[in-house]
Amino acid sequence: MRLPTRLARPLARILLALTMVAGALLVSSVSNPAAADGCYTWGRSLSQGATGEDVRQLQIRIAGYPGTGAHLGIDGDFGPATRAALVRFQQAYGLSADGVAGPQTFAKIYELQDDDCTPIHFTYGELDDGCGGSGYDGGPLSESATRFNALRTMWQLEAMRHALGDRPIIINSGFRSIPCNRSVGGASNSQHLYGNAADLGAGSQGFCRLAQQARNHGFGGILGPGYPDHNDHVHLDLRTSNFWSAPNCGVSLAAATGQAEEIDI
Repeated sequence: MRLPTRLARPLARILLALTMVAGALLVSSVSNPAAADGCYTWGRSLSQGATGEDVRQLQIRIAGYPGTGAHLGIDGDFGPATRAALVRFQQAYGLSADGVAGPQTFAKIYELQDDDCTPIHFTYGELDDGCGGSGYDGGPLSESATRFNALRTMWQLEAMRHALGDRPIIINSGFRSIPCNRSVGGASNSQHLYGNAADLGAGSQGFCRLAQQARNHGFGGILGPGYPDHNDHVHLDLRTSNFWSAPNCGVSLAAATGQAEEIDI
């Protein structure tokens, strides 16, 4: 049935207006995939091939999902390794595991972080025993660089905590200033000086479970029971050449043989 001209024209204008509104909503949902956040807000969906600061911010938060023995580069380049880590993150939280960071992924990240960008279960204060809490100065790096390393450590611990059933992880030691490190007998090149390390207490997990699980979350340094002076804690750090030694827990890495003099705790 053909509508009279006096009715057809207004109806056409209404349909055109509705189409334009729908298009605007679609563009908005793509360019602003999730609500604003107090720490960092992503303004677009991210997939393999993307580059930029928003990719780097994503990588920080999924660095705990690189795969066993692997490490995710924080370089702002969304390559295959970033996609694989993102898929593992999505699977860990029951999201659609498509390797694309969109509204669901960002909503979960916003849920997992505080306004200072730390994950909700860890704080800068926990990573700075500082022989009494000295802040993040007094090490070999600038305070901002040291805090960045501590942030990465916390996000990898958050991934590990989730994999362990969301049970608390106890941090006994984190960043140490040079005087603090000297006073506790730390090595002169200790990873603690850079904000790259955390020493964990057994808590309800047990040392061996912590050391074993850490292999899956990007920690290059894993030292625990059976390694000299590590029967009362598990040391984790961000080095990218793996050195794993917790013999009493069955944690070792043959490729790391001969590196013991280079590491530290």
